[in-house]
Amino acid sequence: MQAATTTPSAEAPPPPAAAAKKPPIVLGLAALGVVYGDIGTSPLYAFKVAVHAALAGEGGNVAQAASGVAALVIWSLILVVSIKYALLIMRADNHGEGGVVAMLALLGTRDAPLGSRRAALLVLGLVGAALLYGDGAITPAISVLSAVEGLKASAPGLARLVLPITVVILIGLFAVQSRGTGFIGRIFGPVMLGWFVAIALLGIASIIRAPHVLIALNPFSALAFLTHAPLLVSFAVMGAVFLAVTGGEAMYADMGHFGAGAVRLAWFAVALPAIVLNYLGQAALLSLDPSQIDNSFYGLAPPWAHYPMVAFATLATVIASQAIISGVFSLTQQAIQLGFLPRFGVTHTAREESGQIYVPLANWLLAVATLTAVLTFGSSDALAGAYGIAVSGLMAISTFLAALVALRWGYNPVLVVVVNGGLMLLDLIFFSSNAMKLLEGGWFPLVIAGVIAFLMLTWRRGILLVEAARAGLREPEDRFVAMLERKQIARVPGVAAFLSASTSGMPLALATHVRHNKALQTCVFLVSVVTEEIPTMPDERCAESHELSAGFWRVILRFGFMEDLDIPARIRHARTNVADDEISEISYYIGHETLVPDRAVAGMWPWREALFVWMQRNATPTGASFGIASRQLIEIGTEIRI
Repeated sequence: MQAATTTPSAEAPPPPAAAAKKPPIVLGLAALGVVYGDIGTSPLYAFKVAVHAALAGEGGNVAQAASGVAALVIWSLILVVSIKYALLIMRADNHGEGGVVAMLALLGTRDAPLGSRRAALLVLGLVGAALLYGDGAITPAISVLSAVEGLKASAPGLARLVLPITVVILIGLFAVQSRGTGFIGRIFGPVMLGWFVAIALLGIASIIRAPHVLIALNPFSALAFLTHAPLLVSFAVMGAVFLAVTGGEAMYADMGHFGAGAVRLAWFAVALPAIVLNYLGQAALLSLDPSQIDNSFYGLAPPWAHYPMVAFATLATVIASQAIISGVFSLTQQAIQLGFLPRFGVTHTAREESGQIYVPLANWLLAVATLTAVLTFGSSDALAGAYGIAVSGLMAISTFLAALVALRWGYNPVLVVVVNGGLMLLDLIFFSSNAMKLLEGGWFPLVIAGVIAFLMLTWRRGILLVEAARAGLREPEDRFVAMLERKQIARVPGVAAFLSASTSGMPLALATHVRHNKALQTCVFLVSVVTEEIPTMPDERCAESHELSAGFWRVILRFGFMEDLDIPARIRHARTNVADDEISEISYYIGHETLVPDRAVAGMWPWREALFVWMQRNATPTGASFGIASRQLIEIGTEIRI
C-alpha cells in the first residue's frame, strides 16, 4: 500500500513554525555544529584556490590578487548567504521545514499531470533535490582532506598517511550518525564556537599588521577587480570564490532541525563575522608575505600553534561534514513521505525536536559515495574541480522556486522579479564558472545527482501507474455492500482494518479476503493514510471517520510529511464505536502486491518498469513502515500489471 496524498489549497504563507522548546541561544549553539561546519571551514582551502586562479590575470601580483579575492569572497557571503538564504529564502518554509522538497510542497507540484507546467516544476525541483546528494558526496571528502593535508606543510614525510587518516575519520563520522543530530550538535556546537573564535582571532592578528586590506569591505573593490581581469580569468576566479559560499544551502535544508531564528542567530552573531575576519587576515598575510600563498590559512598561526591548528581544523572539518549529512537526512525523509522515494527506515533521534532524524540507508550510501570520492581524486586540490557545480545548480533552482513561492503568496511581482532576478543572475554566473570544471571532476556529483533524480522520477511515475491499476480493480462501496447482503457473508466477532491507498472504493485486500474466506468481522475499518504537504498535522485534523453501513467505517488518517506513520496510535483519535481495548487487538489486512511489467499496458519502458518493480520489492515492508505489530498483520496477495 502506498499512502494517499493531498495538496493544500492555501495561497497565503503558512503560519510560522511553533516556537522551539529550547532557548534560541541553545539551539543556535547546536546549529553552529550541524549547519555551519561546512562554510566555517571553507577558509582552509577556498582562499588559496581563488588567489591562484586570480594570479593568471594579475601578472604575479599576489597582494593585489589577495585583496581582490577577499572582496569577492566577503560580498559573495553577504549576497548569497546573508541576503538570499538567511533573509529571503528561509522565509519560504513549510511550517518550519526547508529545502527544495519543502518548496515543491508549497507549490503543490506533487500530483501535477504529465505535460503540465507544474509537472515541469516538479522535475526541476527533484533535480535540485538530487543535486544535494551530489554535494553530500563531495563536501565531507574535501573538508576532511583539506584539514589532514595540513600535516604535509611541516612534515612532508607524513603525506602518505593523509588518505588513510581521512578514510578512518570519515568512517567514524558516518558511524556516529545513528546517535542523532541533537547528540552531535551538543558535542560539535561548542567545538565550532571555539573554531570560529580561533579563526577570528588569527584574522584579527594579521589585519592589525596590514590594515589596508579592510578596503575589501568596499563592494566596488570587488567589481573593479573583476572588470580589470580577462573574462576567462574572472570566470575561473568566480568558480573558486564559490567554494567560500558552499555550505550556505545547508542553512535552508537544515532549518527544520533547529528553527529559522536559531539558524539566523548563529550566522549573524558568530559565523559570518569570524569567517570575514579570517579571509581578511589571509589577504593581509599574503600582502606581507606572498610566499605563503600555498599556506595562507595555517600561515596565520604562530609556529608553536601549527600542529594544534591542524588537529583543530581536522575536528572542525569532521563537523563540517555534518551539515550536508543532516540536510540529506531531512531531504530523504521529505521525499519518502511525499512519494518521491520508496519507504525505508527513518529513525527519530530526539523526542523534543521532530526534525532530528537518522536514515540508515541514506547514511551508508552517502558514506560509500564520499569514500569513493576520496580514493578517486586523492587530494583537496583535485576535489576542488568536482566541488561547486552541484551546489551552484541547486542554488539557482532554489532561487527560481523561491520566486514562484513568493508570487504564489501574493508578493509584489515587480519586487519579486527585481530581487530574485538579481540573485538568479549571480547564481547563473557562479554556475557558469563552475561548469568550466566539468571535465576536471564536476562530472562526479552530477552523475550521482542524475542517478538520484532518475530514481525519484521513476518511483513517482511507477506509483501513479500502480494507483491507476488499483483504481480499475476496486469495487464501488455501494455495490460491495449490496453484494455482502445478497450473498449472506458470515460475520464473526472482532475488528478488522483493511488498508487502502484510496479514500474511496473498497480495498483490493478486502474483496480478496471475502471471496476466499466467505466471512468477515462484525466491525470493519477501511483505513486510508493521507500524507499532506505540511510537516505535522494538527490534532483536530489527524483522524476522521464516518460509518458507511452497519459495521463498516471509513477511517482517514492524516499525517504531516515529517511525522512517523503510526497507524495504530492514530486510529485511537478516530471517533468510532470501538473501545480502546478492542483497538489493541485489531487485525490489519494489507495487500501484498506483486507488480508485473506488462507490455500490453501503457506505461514506462520495460527496463524502467523492471527498475521500479525492484525498488518496490526492496522497500521497507508496509507493516513496519506503518507501525503495525507483526502479530496483528495479515498480508493478502494481489497481482498488479503495469
